Amino acid sequence: MLAQSLFFILQTAAQLLGGIFLLRFLMQWARAPFRNPIGQFVIAASDWAVLPLRRVIPGLWGVDLSSLVLAWIVQYVYYMVVFAASPIGGLDALVTPGVIGTVALAALIETARLFLYLVFGIVILTAIMSWVNPYAPLAPVLNALARPFLAPFQRFIPLVGGVDLSPIALIIVLQLLLGLLSGLRYSFFAHG
Repeated sequence: MLAQSLFFILQTAAQLLGGIFLLRFLMQWARAPFRNPIGQFVIAASDWAVLPLRRVIPGLWGVDLSSLVLAWIVQYVYYMVVFAASPIGGLDALVTPGVIGTVALAALIETARLFLYLVFGIVILTAIMSWVNPYAPLAPVLNALARPFLAPFQRFIPLVGGVDLSPIALIIVLQLLLGLLSGLRYSFFAHG
């Protein structure tokens, strides 16, 4: 019971920290403004790791790769701890190439899942804000984050009675992708 509680706390911390790094990556990629409470929080919570890593991993085409790599590293460390504590794992098994590759791939899948959940949450919040209070201070940030994902759907889905249905189409696609990643993750761990 205690071990399950510790793993739950560790998983939650890894997902929150990885989510912060992914949100920083997404804000820079989408050119969302950082002069708002969300942006200031993301910068304050991630500068300690992103700034030193930028010296080693530079940006590419205006994209902050260090934030993306850090999101993956957080998941990698989490899976290494879980593997080391598992009955089939152990500290000796951590240095074998097969385990390192397996954990790296598992961390990549989990980072992709976390990214899709982040986009899912942003789209839901954007839709709710557009109905409840489209002029809220956080609305421009949410709109900037959701725009790159909604734009392809908005080209093909017309407004219906003044209502934008593109978030629904995007949510369906995100659900399909999340299901695909969950299936991949399940088959990966069942056979790996």
